[in-house]
Amino acid sequence: MAGMEVTIYHNPRCSKSRATLALLEKRGIEPRVILYLETPPSAQQIRELLGLLGMTPRELIRSGEKEYRELRLSDPATTDEDLISAMHNCPRLLQRPIVVVNGAARIGRPPESVLDIL
Repeated sequence: MAGMEVTIYHNPRCSKSRATLALLEKRGIEPRVILYLETPPSAQQIRELLGLLGMTPRELIRSGEKEYRELRLSDPATTDEDLISAMHNCPRLLQRPIVVVNGAARIGRPPESVLDIL
């Protein structure tokens, strides 16, 4: 584990996020914890996360949130940049948790999905 930098974009109120953090800690990993609701990632950081995850903005956005409906983000005319901007401005729209390890990232749904990048 030496030399491995692990970051988790964490929401303490989310059971999957808590379970993923506990899984990392159980393995002796003390990740850098980013409380992304308090310190939202910039649009550029979201673009970088998308690249690490191999996902599109639409795959990373939480479509069940009320902000998704209020902002009419389901409209097919909504651009990727619009979605990225929405996730930055309303970080509740981001899938969670996101774990980043040495240039790779996974969403901890289920928590065990992060194990393949450790």
